[in-house]
Amino acid sequence: MTHTEQVPAGSRLFEPARLGGLELPSRLVMAPLTRNRADADGVPGDLMAAHYAQRASAGLIIAEGTTPNAVGQTYPYIPGIHSPGQIAGWQRVTDAVRAAGGRMFLQLQHGGRVGHPDTSGLVPLAPSAVRFPEPLHTPSGLQDALPPREMTVADIRATIADFATAARNAVEAGFAGVEVHSANGHLLHQFLSRNTNRRTDDWGGPVRNRIRFTVEVVRAVVEAIGADRVGVRVSPGLGVNGIEEGDTEEIYPALTAALAEIGPVYLHQVYADPDGPVFAGLRAAWPGTLIANPALSREEVADDGGKRRGERLLEAGADLIALGRGFLANPDFVERLRTGAPLNELRPEFLMHVRGAEGYTDYPALARV
Repeated sequence: MTHTEQVPAGSRLFEPARLGGLELPSRLVMAPLTRNRADADGVPGDLMAAHYAQRASAGLIIAEGTTPNAVGQTYPYIPGIHSPGQIAGWQRVTDAVRAAGGRMFLQLQHGGRVGHPDTSGLVPLAPSAVRFPEPLHTPSGLQDALPPREMTVADIRATIADFATAARNAVEAGFAGVEVHSANGHLLHQFLSRNTNRRTDDWGGPVRNRIRFTVEVVRAVVEAIGADRVGVRVSPGLGVNGIEEGDTEEIYPALTAALAEIGPVYLHQVYADPDGPVFAGLRAAWPGTLIANPALSREEVADDGGKRRGERLLEAGADLIALGRGFLANPDFVERLRTGAPLNELRPEFLMHVRGAEGYTDYPALARV
C-alpha cells in the first residue's frame, strides 16, 4: 500500500488496507501503550491476553513496549521477550487475539538510561553516562535515577544482536511482526539526541554517527525476520524523558533516507501534525507505509477519540492512523467510531504503575440487542 492508493469515498479510516503480507480490515491501529500488567518476571498472563483480545477489531494492534533483554527494562511489571517464559506468555496473548480475528505487531523497547537496578537488577546502559533527570518508578517506589554506564562498542554490538533475537522470539510467539522503538527518550532515541549522546567515536558526534545505532538495529532485525515484518517508531522533536535532540531538522531526513534503503514495512510518527513540516517531510521522503499517531487533547479523546484528527492525517498523506487512549477505554473502539456511538470515559488513574483488571479489562462494550 502507498499513500497514492485510491479508495472509495467516505471516511478512509474504515477502509481496508494492506501492510506487507497483512490484510487489515481498517486503517485504525491500536498504538503501543505501557500498562504494567505483566508479572514480576516480565511474563504476560491471562489478564493481558483478555485485554488485547477484547480489542482485536483494530486494523492492527501494536502491543506495548517490550524489552529485548534484561538491562533494557524500564519499570516494574513491563513485559519482556527474551526468556522462554516470556515467549510462552506472549504466545497465549497472540493466540487469543488471533482467535478473536485480530493481528498484532510487538514493539521492542529498550529503556537505556530510563531504568533502575532495583527494577532490573542491573546498572542501566546508555550511549553516555548522562543521568535521567526525573525520579523513576521501582518496586520500592519512586527513586532518583542513577548514572547509567556508557556502552562500550561490545555492549552496542551485543544489544543490536539482542534486538534481532527478540524479533525472532516475537515471531515464534505468534506476532506478525515487530516495531523497533526509536522514540520517546528510550535507548535508540538517546543515541539520536545530542544531550544524551556525547560520544566521540563512530556512534556519536555528527548526525551520520548518531543515527547509526537505530539504523544498525533495524538492519539486524530486518535480516532476522524480513522487512515485511518490521516497522520503526520515531518522535521527531518530542522532548520527553529528558530528551533535547538539538538538530531535529537534520536527524530525521538522514535517518529516513538510511531506513528507506533497508526497507522496513512502515514508519510510525508519534504526535504527527498534518499541517507541520516534520510530517510533510517524512511523507515526502518515506516510500512505504506511514503510520501517524496524532497528539490529542483530553477533550478530543472524550469527543470523538481522535477520529477527525485521524481523517485529517489521512488527507495529508498518512496511510494508517494509530490511536491509543480511545482503544484503552473502548474494547470496541472501531465500531463506536464507525457508528458514532458514545465513548467510555477514560480513567487515567489506572493507565500505568497499577495492577489488576480495574481500568484495564473492565471497560464495557456496546450492548448487543
